[in-house]
Amino acid sequence: MGTLGKAVYTVGFWIRETGQAIDRLGSRLQGKYHFHEQLSRHRTLMNIFDKAPSVHRDAFVAPSASITGDVHVGRGSSIWYGCVLRGDANSISIGSGTNIQDNSIVHVAKSNLQGKVLPTTIGDNVTVGHSAILHGCTVEDEAVVGTGATLLDGVVVEKHAMVAAGSLVRQDTRIPYGEVWGGNPAKFLRKLTEEEISFNSQSAINYTSLAQAHAAENAKSFEETEFLKALKLKFAHQDEEHDSTSVALPDNALPDQSPKVAA
Repeated sequence: MGTLGKAVYTVGFWIRETGQAIDRLGSRLQGKYHFHEQLSRHRTLMNIFDKAPSVHRDAFVAPSASITGDVHVGRGSSIWYGCVLRGDANSISIGSGTNIQDNSIVHVAKSNLQGKVLPTTIGDNVTVGHSAILHGCTVEDEAVVGTGATLLDGVVVEKHAMVAAGSLVRQDTRIPYGEVWGGNPAKFLRKLTEEEISFNSQSAINYTSLAQAHAAENAKSFEETEFLKALKLKFAHQDEEHDSTSVALPDNALPDQSPKVAA
């Protein structure tokens, strides 16, 4: 970063610091009422100097996720709540239709002992289960990484392969096409059936659809969220048979959102 870049960076830093100071002042003036705000102020995307995340406009990034540095997220992919993708020492690339589920961590390695550069590359329609850890590895198209699994530097998971939940895959391990590996350390367990391969592929598609629903909900403004909450309270009724509360909104309760046609 040259002299001009550093100057721009410094000016931007102080503008943000000033904005945060004004926000704190406004919160004190509001007193206890500012805690009623329910929309997240967490920064999902953050640069590291000249390294900036690139997220496709059709991808979903949950408001509590963190994507930092040289990270590319492809079309229709979803980064779920609490995930951390940190592309600082190297790059992270995520293809299309891939889901990185809640609380997972994706990081990189600058290089290994042999000097091999180790970015993290995740292909298309990959499913990464909750709380998985991927570090300096490659996961090819339509593979599955189970919940809580850990993939260390140099690991390659080939297309349609699967890492069982809770497994630890050691450095430089290659998991061949269509195989299931599991354990600590992970070892070959069996071959996936054709039905299982189809199911895993469909699961990734289902997650893309689910992400669209979450994206729509997260896109609502604070005012719209409060309005809908008030409506639900107004029209809620107690179900005596099931001892639960349900909501039945009248047809005219919500504002008309249909496109207007010029006369």
